[in-house]
Amino acid sequence: MATSCTVRTSTLDIGYEAHGDAAGFPIVLLHGFPDDARAWDTVAPPLSAVGYRVLVPYLRGYGPTRFLDPAAPRMAQQAAIAQDLLDFMDELGLEHVALAGYDWGGRAACISAILAPQRVRALVTIGGYNVQNTLASPPPASAEEERAHWYQWYFNTERGRVGLEQQRRAICRLLWQEWSPNWRFDDATYERTALSFDHADFVPVVIHSYRHRHGNAAGDPRFDQVERHLATRPPITVPTLVLHGAEDSVSPPHRSEGHMALFPPGTARYVVAGAGHFMPREQPQAVVDALLTLLARTPSPSTRS
Repeated sequence: MATSCTVRTSTLDIGYEAHGDAAGFPIVLLHGFPDDARAWDTVAPPLSAVGYRVLVPYLRGYGPTRFLDPAAPRMAQQAAIAQDLLDFMDELGLEHVALAGYDWGGRAACISAILAPQRVRALVTIGGYNVQNTLASPPPASAEEERAHWYQWYFNTERGRVGLEQQRRAICRLLWQEWSPNWRFDDATYERTALSFDHADFVPVVIHSYRHRHGNAAGDPRFDQVERHLATRPPITVPTLVLHGAEDSVSPPHRSEGHMALFPPGTARYVVAGAGHFMPREQPQAVVDALLTLLARTPSPSTRS
């Protein structure tokens, strides 16, 4: 059974759920947009059952996670989300971890592996190399891919900000349906997570994230150097396994095909049938197996010579 906890960093009170033996090797599972810790409900128990300590934080703007300063700008650029993860690890005394994530959470995991590779024993990244170049706009994609990103263009307008404020549950539900077109979730499943979208910071955090990545909102100056580094597409050097949902309609599988040169030689990539964008919910066993396989191949830090 999960225990609900909170840890304070210099910026946030981060709400998280803890599973398993506190003495077990820690695995941190990171959700994306629009989702929350419920995404990992069927991934965490089998991992904790075999002895791992499983920690599932809520990202800034979601659930019980709160900014300490009521006046702090609600920024959510990629470097800030990654720093939240590193701060979380610091405050809990996690010297070494395994990470798994998708969407925003996958981005935080990939960036943390780049910035602090000595602390990441294993990385399962759903969707591939999730790091963005926020300094230069990418060239236009295909018509189909541009259409799939309608929500990003919408959120870059004032109409979109107001629309998300007024219709957050309807918009997020539509994204679930579009991004995982063959996933048949019920109302109760959606409502358990939609409570996180009622967070007072959810809309400003989401809007900042999507505007910053397209150059339409300023970032936090303390992350300028990190963003410049990430724009160079630095490789990930930690042991990694890449998963991609075969039915992911917002980030189709071909996207991660060209990412493999950015991971260590021999990194495996699996396209998972029956999964769209929300793989931990749709095919949780694929994520469990990936983590267990990768951890079995990488020695615990305490056993390294």
